[in-house]
Amino acid sequence: MDFDMTSAGEACGVFGMYDLSGGDVAQAIYYGLYALQHRGQESAGIAVTDTSNRADKVFCHKDLGRVNEVFNAQNLSALTGNLGVGHVRYSTAGASTRENSQPLVLAYIKGTLMLAHNGNLVNAPQLRRQLAMGGAIFQTTTDSETIAYHIARERVKSRSVQEATVRALRKVKGSYSLVVASPRKLIGARDPWGFRPLVIGKLDNAYIITSETCALETIDAEFIRDVLPGEVVTVHHNGRIESNMELALPAEESARCVFEYIYFCRPDTTFDGMSVTKSRIIAGKLLAQVHPVAADMVVGVPESGNMAAVGYSMASGIPYGIAFTKNTYVGRTFIKPQQSSRMQSVKVKLNVLRDVVRGKRLIMIDDSIVRGTTSNKIVTMLKDAGAAEVHVRISSPPFCHPCYFGIDIPDEEQLIAHNHSVEEIGRIIGADSLAYLPLDALSEMSGGRRICTACFSGDYPIAPPTENIRGDYLR
Repeated sequence: MDFDMTSAGEACGVFGMYDLSGGDVAQAIYYGLYALQHRGQESAGIAVTDTSNRADKVFCHKDLGRVNEVFNAQNLSALTGNLGVGHVRYSTAGASTRENSQPLVLAYIKGTLMLAHNGNLVNAPQLRRQLAMGGAIFQTTTDSETIAYHIARERVKSRSVQEATVRALRKVKGSYSLVVASPRKLIGARDPWGFRPLVIGKLDNAYIITSETCALETIDAEFIRDVLPGEVVTVHHNGRIESNMELALPAEESARCVFEYIYFCRPDTTFDGMSVTKSRIIAGKLLAQVHPVAADMVVGVPESGNMAAVGYSMASGIPYGIAFTKNTYVGRTFIKPQQSSRMQSVKVKLNVLRDVVRGKRLIMIDDSIVRGTTSNKIVTMLKDAGAAEVHVRISSPPFCHPCYFGIDIPDEEQLIAHNHSVEEIGRIIGADSLAYLPLDALSEMSGGRRICTACFSGDYPIAPPTENIRGDYLR
């Protein structure tokens, strides 16, 4: 991934848990969020309540930073309750401030709501204006608060919180995977197109709704099933799971984000029945078939390029090697250097193993090129370390269009592939050759599942927004 300050931003991660036996859930949520840290490193938070407490008291702690920076033994032990919601955030709409950290907690006439959201609403500005004209006072600049307010408003005239959630979600357009906790229910909802993953799990007598299967495995929970596109599921106090499919579209209209397979999901996750590791290996194999090149070694740019590199090696017969060592303790929040020393921003995270690459003709596999600046730096690092040739292969098609559904891809004019041919990009990044995965290969990579390819093709499953949705209009 072209991952420095020029990258496509990541999606958020959500984790909800309801222990029907009454045990505290904060610690399990903490470890679940740790497993989802790759989905967002700007902020983290947990909110919990005790379902036996009729006062509906909510304990919440959230702040800017990664999970291990936000929580410690003291503040985690203060989060007592058997029903809770957690969130890790990467902002795609709204500023990066503590106020925009999630979960959101609302107190209203029917009790309390705790909500965590992954996704982007394309009609958020319109919905927000409608609420503001009705007297709503906003505490954040996120589209997630718009969803929470609409659920609260609908609850006043609905028989249940799950009915209110369905009514509220009829009004929104865009991508969402939600976990919502009312005083005695845990609700999960996935948008009708299924852009983002959402799964249901079980640990002893506790039920979990979370973004990825890897979060379930981290706490030894059993995977039950995926939340279906357009489904709203409710976990009741007696363990009954209720399903509502009123929001669902025909299956042929679903549009899972293909970048979940390419980059977002952890390799040990299964997204709608498709192993992410298998998906990336398939991409690498297809790359080798359509864009072969003579070389001594195939290497991957950590982490999401590694499995595609394995696949390329398997299909080509060229040995797979490890060319980079990665500093795993550096996140995306480290102090960035001045323009004159931007190369350091890559070297802080990656270093080349000189003895491995010296004199070798390399095939370097990465998942994408956004602006091209980081790709240029990595190719330069390999050549400075003695690589004889560096042939770059990308396990996705060229980024040519912005995304409005949860990926913080820059405007078209900032995307190198929008303004340059493949040959020109190759020269700009200093590669001996450059090739991308063809667009028609994405269907095989996703196991034939319906996917959204708008950032590559410009074919949007929902009409793009008519005004800015990144939060600038709120500042």
